Amino acid sequence: MISKEVVLDIETSNTFQEIGAYDHSKLIISVVGVYFYEQDEFRAYEVEELKELWPRLEKASRIIGYNSKGFDMPVMNNYYPGDLLTIPQLDLLEQIHKTLGFRIKLDDVAHACLGSGKSGHGLQAVEWWRQGEKQKVKDYCLDDVRVTKAVYEYGLKYQALAYEDHGGTRKSIPVNFANHAPRAPLNMTMPF
Repeated sequence: MISKEVVLDIETSNTFQEIGAYDHSKLIISVVGVYFYEQDEFRAYEVEELKELWPRLEKASRIIGYNSKGFDMPVMNNYYPGDLLTIPQLDLLEQIHKTLGFRIKLDDVAHACLGSGKSGHGLQAVEWWRQGEKQKVKDYCLDDVRVTKAVYEYGLKYQALAYEDHGGTRKSIPVNFANHAPRAPLNMTMPF
């Protein structure tokens, strides 16, 4: 059976520091990067293309991200005509936090699991977007999607992730990423 899971990450063109509050409704999406397992396809969407993304997400069996419930989904819900959190989610950071009781950066988990990490950080993407370097932002966002996908697949395979503690000791993080909840697709953006 072909997976209908989707791995997702977003970049914004502004930051919480700039808006002076921790308010997701004031963040502006620059790019949404997505990997569709069903088509084995990576794609970056700009805001004006999100109408093409919504039906594809509605058909997903699960959306996978890193801090997606705490960041990506609340920001994306400002653009979506429903609630993306009604689609089954696997937030890798949420699973790590449940196990360890604290949060770890994706880059740190990727280095411990994969031997390499992210290609930059989100503040760089904000600057690139402002400088008109849209392709750099798209490439960076899709690189984050690739890293998230690789960490997810590592966790599926080994039922554990890893990180290095402050002393440099590699520590295991037990995880269970199995998808046990098949669901019918939504039709929020389908014409009637």
